[in-house]
Amino acid sequence: MKKILIVDDDTAHRVMLKVNLLEAGYEILEADDGDEVLPVLLEQEVDLILMDLRMQRMDGMEAIKLLQKAGRPEPIVVITAFSSVESAVEAMKYGAMDYVTKPVDIHSLKLTVEKALNFEALRGENEELKKRLGEQFDFQNIIGRSPAMEQVFETLSLVAPSDATVLINGESGTGKELIAGSLHHNSKRKEQPFIKLNCAALNENLLESELFGHEKGAFTGADTRRTGRFEQADRGTLFLDEIGDMSAQTQAKILRILQEGELERLGGGETIKVDVRLVAATHRDLKAMVEEGTFRQDLFFRLSVVPIELPPLRQRTEDIPALADFFLKRYATNNQKDIKGFHPQALMLLARYEWPGNIRELENSIERAVILCLGEQITPKELPPQMLPDGFKTLESLGNRQGGPSLKDVEREAIRTTLKQTDGNKSKTARILGVARQTLLNKIKEYDL
Repeated sequence: MKKILIVDDDTAHRVMLKVNLLEAGYEILEADDGDEVLPVLLEQEVDLILMDLRMQRMDGMEAIKLLQKAGRPEPIVVITAFSSVESAVEAMKYGAMDYVTKPVDIHSLKLTVEKALNFEALRGENEELKKRLGEQFDFQNIIGRSPAMEQVFETLSLVAPSDATVLINGESGTGKELIAGSLHHNSKRKEQPFIKLNCAALNENLLESELFGHEKGAFTGADTRRTGRFEQADRGTLFLDEIGDMSAQTQAKILRILQEGELERLGGGETIKVDVRLVAATHRDLKAMVEEGTFRQDLFFRLSVVPIELPPLRQRTEDIPALADFFLKRYATNNQKDIKGFHPQALMLLARYEWPGNIRELENSIERAVILCLGEQITPKELPPQMLPDGFKTLESLGNRQGGPSLKDVEREAIRTTLKQTDGNKSKTARILGVARQTLLNKIKEYDL
């Protein structure tokens, strides 16, 4: 039940408001003057303050300013005489959300209160979303502490606060968009738009329209003017994925924007100024494309002010246990399954697979395994067939293949790898491997790890 504080020195008027809002299903608190607002808030949390502007000891405007000074910018709807609407507008400059005029129309009051409460709830959801996005893109929450990824983090920490253009190189599925997002979130532009476009997903005409926008009538089907991604990203960051997949004409237009900060929409002659930080990504070898003449050398130099090389997953196998555990928790929750962890043989198979699809393939594989899993551990039989050795039948067969590692070898390596990943944290290692901590301690002693 939403709680409303009514602040009014007119007792009869305050009681009338209270009765009608109680009937509407709200919990009501009362204060008979502006100087009582802060003491009430120190003892009780409220969802909305309904406050008269004219009161004897402290008027509503003074009370609003006092709340702001005390760091309590509560949602407030003010009540004012019709002849003093200017005072209500002034109160809104200091943080009031809305106003109602006297004599108060109860139907209008209820609608205003409902609107204010809904707006406040939406604002709270928005702040929570921003917080969660911040956690997602924080450098510390990009999973991976292998030497290859530590080098990436070092570069990110240096370049993120700047406006430097960044070129992210890496195979498909290595997390280039996540890195681009973290660059934006940790930059001075983080409150401005973060706009994304995959250049490989569109043909040339559509790509130019998406990038630069178009005027009405610029081409068949252009019924209205449209702003492009560069305009949408003004004062923010534009992430162009697969930038190697574009024509020389489009490359020239992007070069002009990087050099001069201006563009024209398709079919238009107006020069439009934009302030955009560009982050580009590709899985192609742009240096080789420059030598072949399929990518402009001057654009390549402009894009690669700071290059970031994302390693493929096969070169950062130390990160696989933590990544696998992260995806396991996500999809176990999504599918409402109580899966504790991975069988050591399953973890070993994950660690020695080549992962041509990189992190995206790992995520898809774990999601599949969670869906198929009927027990408390992911075992080899839930993994995709391409990860299993030829002739695989049972868990024991992993240790019985001619020339292959023994079951103990597999188990020892799984424990060793996970201990290294968790910096020797035995509780976390046991949790990832899906075994009891005492069982893990016994195995560590047995294998002299």
